[in-house]
Amino acid sequence: MALAAPQFGFRYCFASQIPCFKNGEQCKITVPKSSDERMPSLNVKKLLRRSVLQFVGLSPIFISISPVSSAPMQEMREPDIIRTLKLDSGVRLQDIVEGEGPEAHEGDVVEINYVCRRSNGYFVHSTVDQFSGESAPVILPLDDKQIIEGLKEVLIGMKPGGKRRALIPPSVGYINENLQPVPEEFGPRRSLMSHMKEPLIFEVQLLKVLS
Repeated sequence: MALAAPQFGFRYCFASQIPCFKNGEQCKITVPKSSDERMPSLNVKKLLRRSVLQFVGLSPIFISISPVSSAPMQEMREPDIIRTLKLDSGVRLQDIVEGEGPEAHEGDVVEINYVCRRSNGYFVHSTVDQFSGESAPVILPLDDKQIIEGLKEVLIGMKPGGKRRALIPPSVGYINENLQPVPEEFGPRRSLMSHMKEPLIFEVQLLKVLS
């Protein structure tokens, strides 16, 4: 009994036109010669990428030689400048927070919190506890016979909630030991008195104008 010749369903491709065998018959197939013909999906991806770049206003040439064609940088906002005002007495002050409400005038009685430092930043005294944050505000009359003249000048014109920082020279500072503000505790009082003949920095917050 004769055996039927095997039928091959595969083909070998080594040239642009090569023989193949299918169902026992010889045929010829054509192999794409160029890479674009062999891989049309890659060609489509390149075309899509080029179209997207042109749509947004960019191209490979402009990307390499013309970076200024890209979107502009967002404008940066400059920080607010705290201006320093020098008074005739030599006091230099800065408004940190303006505050709201009626201004304090000479002769008024005010309630304040403050921090006192030496001109080199060394801590001297404060009405606000550095650890707990609790405060013990002081009540002062805006009268240079009872408080240091430089601090009076700083407080005049302030509004409740306002904050100022000031460098007070000794000529309008503690010219005698009876002027306020002076801490009641012995240690802080002694520390303040030992630096009373040098410039002092006061950071003041006006809480209330009482009268």
